[in-house]
Amino acid sequence: MRIKVPAVAAVTVAAVVGLAACGSASSGSGTGSGGAAASRTIQVVAAENFWGSIAAQLGGSHVKVTSIIDNPNADPHDYEATAADGRAVASADLVLINGVGYDTWASKLAAANPAPNRTALTVGDVVGAPVDGNPHRWYNPDDVTKVVDALVADYKKLDPADAAAFDQQKTAFETTALADYKATIADIKAKYAGTPVGASESIFAMVAPALGLDLVTPPSFLKAISEGTDPTAADKATIDAQITGKKIKVYVYNSQNATPDIQTQIAQAKAAGIPVSTITETMVPANATWQAWQTAQLKALRDALAKATGK
Repeated sequence: MRIKVPAVAAVTVAAVVGLAACGSASSGSGTGSGGAAASRTIQVVAAENFWGSIAAQLGGSHVKVTSIIDNPNADPHDYEATAADGRAVASADLVLINGVGYDTWASKLAAANPAPNRTALTVGDVVGAPVDGNPHRWYNPDDVTKVVDALVADYKKLDPADAAAFDQQKTAFETTALADYKATIADIKAKYAGTPVGASESIFAMVAPALGLDLVTPPSFLKAISEGTDPTAADKATIDAQITGKKIKVYVYNSQNATPDIQTQIAQAKAAGIPVSTITETMVPANATWQAWQTAQLKALRDALAKATGK
């Protein structure tokens, strides 16, 4: 498991403007366009900065986003909310929570600070994830699209005077900011569809289908490592056989959760000449945009697949 760091006060991330230029966040918190109805700056609190990054890019100068989890070493599963977090949620116009059992502390924080006019967007509800499902929805391209749609719809309800601006931000995000991300996914799928791969935990199971890769690691093992429980001996034996028998072309692991079992598998993969590619559960570096972080990992995976297959 990752190192658990002391809870820290939420850090405000100013919303971005000018997505059409580069798709990256920049400081600013304008009041928006004029018109018959008054413009406003929507106060957004995101439980995690990967969703906060997307929320800021979609809102532009019309939102101000505070991400509670913004430290790569903090574990969203175990985070202990602070009084500052409670104050941020209490004053928010929109609270963005992952759900699916991932950040129950955030749901409790929102419930403890009720506000009749506050909008709560829970990702698990938006994408229809089961209560015991895989919570890592920010790795699923289709789910991210659903969250983007939901966020923009909520922004327009909260600030109808700037509805056109939110539509423009959404278009810029989907066409410009995500261009490299989408192109990298398409390239991996075109070149390596059907390639058998292994992984350390269920994070990768969210993106593997979009890449067309055949993730052969037992799902029960992926879930156990993600949830911090002991994997079965049978699952470990299966993975050992997959690695030593070179039945996988690449091994992908979460470098923020390298348990002894995972370290053993990494060593076995390297000994067998199987390329190893890393991913992280939370954004690294913390000030990256969501798409820059995801795209960098995808490109590293593509390089590993090229090395393994010669394609």
